[in-house]
Amino acid sequence: MSEETPRKQSTNSMLKPRIEKVIVNMSVGKSGEPLEKAMKVLEQLVSQKPCKRKAKKTIRDFGIRKGEPIACIVTLREEKAKDFLKRALQAVDNKLLKERFDQYGNFSFGIKEHIDIPGTKYIPELGIHGMDVSVALSRPGQRVKHRHRAKSRVGVKHRLTPERAIAFVQDEFGIEVT
Repeated sequence: MSEETPRKQSTNSMLKPRIEKVIVNMSVGKSGEPLEKAMKVLEQLVSQKPCKRKAKKTIRDFGIRKGEPIACIVTLREEKAKDFLKRALQAVDNKLLKERFDQYGNFSFGIKEHIDIPGTKYIPELGIHGMDVSVALSRPGQRVKHRHRAKSRVGVKHRLTPERAIAFVQDEFGIEVT
């Protein structure tokens, strides 16, 4: 894909990428008090109540049983997603590796300490937690492959490419992709 192609596509509103959702995951590995603290931290960061995720299988070495809640997750959409993503990207110095983007233009990154996010205060009772941030990008018209009635395929030319996703993230958030 040439450098001028993404610039040409930006004139067509159906080809402009958009943030579909931002998923923030805090995996603690234990249930009980550590998970409750992580949930409080996540709720403080995103102003939305997180939900618990259970272990899929038993791992004796780590002391994890199947069905035990070990993580919390929250899904952000629209403006909340955009606002949180701007702050979260500042925590990684506005830099992402090209390998973080998948073949459909989605990307993920990790934050080692939640206090790296601007505007976050350290509360000693809650501790310090890391998190994974996954961002799903799409173009308008992707709904046709998920809807219940008259389901249809999305053409190859309409799918979001990693190159176009990188250009979108660079333009929208001023990110340096290496």
